[in-house]
Amino acid sequence: MNRRYFIKLGAAGALISIADLTSCTTAGEDKTDTDVLVVGGTPAGIMAAIAAARSGARVTLIEYHHHIGGLSTSGLGKSDIENKDAIAGLFKEFTQHILRYYTEKYGADSEDVKKCRGGYYYEPSVAEHVFNRMVSAETNITLLTGYQIEKVLTRGGKAKEAGFKNRATGESRNLKAEVFIDATYEGDLYALAGAAYRLGREGKNDFGEPHAGRIFFDYNDNRFLEGSTGEGDKRIPAYTYRLCMTDDPANSYVMKEPPAGYNRENYLKYFKDLEEGRLGGPKVFKEGHGYYKAHFDTMVRVFSFAEIPNRKYDVNTNPRPLGFPFPEENFNYAEAGWEERERMFRRHRELALGLLYFIQNDPEIPEAHRQLANQYHLPLDEFTDNGHFPWQLYVREARRLKGAYTLTENDVTLKDGEERTTIFHDAIIAGEFPIDSFPCSKEPSADGKVLEGYIGMLPIPAYQLPYRVLVPESIDGIIVPVAASTTHVAYSTLRMEPLWMGIGQASGVAAALSVRNKTEIRDVDVKALQAALVENGQILTYFDDLDPADKAHKAAQFWGTRGFFKSYKAGLRQPVPGAELKRWAAIFTETTNLPLALPDVHTDYITRGEFRKVMKSWAGPVPDDAVWTYESGTDADPLLKGEACAALFSKAAERSGRS
Repeated sequence: MNRRYFIKLGAAGALISIADLTSCTTAGEDKTDTDVLVVGGTPAGIMAAIAAARSGARVTLIEYHHHIGGLSTSGLGKSDIENKDAIAGLFKEFTQHILRYYTEKYGADSEDVKKCRGGYYYEPSVAEHVFNRMVSAETNITLLTGYQIEKVLTRGGKAKEAGFKNRATGESRNLKAEVFIDATYEGDLYALAGAAYRLGREGKNDFGEPHAGRIFFDYNDNRFLEGSTGEGDKRIPAYTYRLCMTDDPANSYVMKEPPAGYNRENYLKYFKDLEEGRLGGPKVFKEGHGYYKAHFDTMVRVFSFAEIPNRKYDVNTNPRPLGFPFPEENFNYAEAGWEERERMFRRHRELALGLLYFIQNDPEIPEAHRQLANQYHLPLDEFTDNGHFPWQLYVREARRLKGAYTLTENDVTLKDGEERTTIFHDAIIAGEFPIDSFPCSKEPSADGKVLEGYIGMLPIPAYQLPYRVLVPESIDGIIVPVAASTTHVAYSTLRMEPLWMGIGQASGVAAALSVRNKTEIRDVDVKALQAALVENGQILTYFDDLDPADKAHKAAQFWGTRGFFKSYKAGLRQPVPGAELKRWAAIFTETTNLPLALPDVHTDYITRGEFRKVMKSWAGPVPDDAVWTYESGTDADPLLKGEACAALFSKAAERSGRS
């Protein structure tokens, strides 16, 4: 038998291409070790594993580090979500576990419960505790940590087996699966399988995206600056570490000497930032976003602090000063081998610790600033096996899949004359975070306002994410919830852990459906996937006015993916106009192949009674009143939008053999 791997990590750690050849098949080769193999214990990977396991699949979750949770357990203790009504599902379950932890430990009225903000803010160790509890509760999940992926075997254009190396022992381990979920930040699994991907920034003309390519952007006034050409390149946003710090002296790890690799030359540009006002406060102050007035116009403003429980802080590195030292340090990271990546891990760690040491100790920094900086240190009770420093590098963007569909800036922003972003029939979640890209270059704008590539929190409305962005163009057997098929600009809103958790949930359910129904990932019944997701709390379509307790809530989610609603207002308690109901009827028939013969509408609406007669013309049972009618009203009353949605959704589910 002749087996060859398309790509593998060579002895020196570099990615090398060999060949993509098929091999003969034996009965033993078709036997799998697990139904679903999730590679990457990121938040998306964890939720994918849980969703697949709850859907009945045998799951193996394998992670490079000896800890799971990715950024959410490595310092990112402030959930990156602007609209909490837009993302629910397993992410919401995670936040409820966080809230329960703090409530049970400290009491409902405690300061720590207030600081956890309903479970959306948390300490890294608490997030890891919750993730571990959620995974261990699923008997169908086998968890393996400390393994790096080395190779992927494909046969007949489908991923069949992945090879790993135990980082502690050096031993190799191969795992066969029916479906592989690539939940790595880097897209390592699908690259090793030979799937096509993008790396870097598209040009402005590639997809007609206004903010694509080389860009200098005024984040305060949302306007383009001199030097913006829109040309594409291979640059990617800067990586950093997301620090956790404390102001509790009893829990502080204080650096007594310069960290390894310290060089104050890396940080001297910050003095000019201080002098010219780039370490001041934001134009728009948002509570809870890491803004402390005491830090404004001091060297402490090189960081952004967001308070989390137990006298700790989620500390991001402020990308707005021109002295920000991290751009270009990640060049070639995505395609580098493990040895080179580990060198980059060390380099970014040295820069992060060096910056902290610099603002606390450099004699040229004003004494008052140093005193303020020395109020904050790494916590003794976090990352206890890693020098109190996070394990996971903040990989904001690496490879991006070339999938069955490419999400662009135009899909997540409003087009002229439209009241809703692009509607996708295969939507599997709603996204909502602003477009936010860290600098891609150390080059400042001509007016000294910003570094090249920085697009800071550009507001956008809620949008739908289609299933097709998770599906590789050609390789089968793989689904991709993290390094998915988008442009650089669109990825700058997708790349948030709450959304990734929801995409992971969708990927896990899809993988289980693929295994159960013996279909390829690209052929999964999207309507069945959507029905399972809404049943488990996923938001497919965001509305400004939708009450989660409304009996038509799930129906509106589904029909929102089919184009029932042209704006962000559902208006479920309003009468449905006759013309709109006729449009809905056409969509219903297209979706279910069931006719919906409406009577001639001589008024602005039809009544409940008239609609009931229409439903009686269907073959099979008519939805029970308790399913679709609101509590009050009679058959002479106008049919309400929510009632029509609920009735049609019930029939569509029954038609497809789902409930």
